[in-house]
Amino acid sequence: MSKDVIVCNGCCCGNTGKGHPEVPIKFLTEEWNKYGLNEHVKLRISKCLGPCSMHNVSILRTEESQQWLGNLSQKEHYESIVEWARNVAKNKNNYDIPNFLLSHKFERFEEVVIRD
Repeated sequence: MSKDVIVCNGCCCGNTGKGHPEVPIKFLTEEWNKYGLNEHVKLRISKCLGPCSMHNVSILRTEESQQWLGNLSQKEHYESIVEWARNVAKNKNNYDIPNFLLSHKFERFEEVVIRD
């Protein structure tokens, strides 16, 4: 299994019409390209990951774990996701999430399977 960042941009996440902040897909894609991260951590933009009540959900996924993040509303949240990916690319076994994201971490009991 590869290392992934899975970003929801589905029915609620990023839907400004529903009052949710936009998901900065362009920013993330540019950062992934700028730092050559796809070689180490795949960026995947997904449809609805649920739970919709958490809005702007992302998953930081490695061989060992899935760390779910929700209520991501600031550019700094997504900058921290880039920081995590850069750290994983540099330090292959360090999967700690940045402190700025810790309060956005939640437990999800369903495993998400992403197929290439």
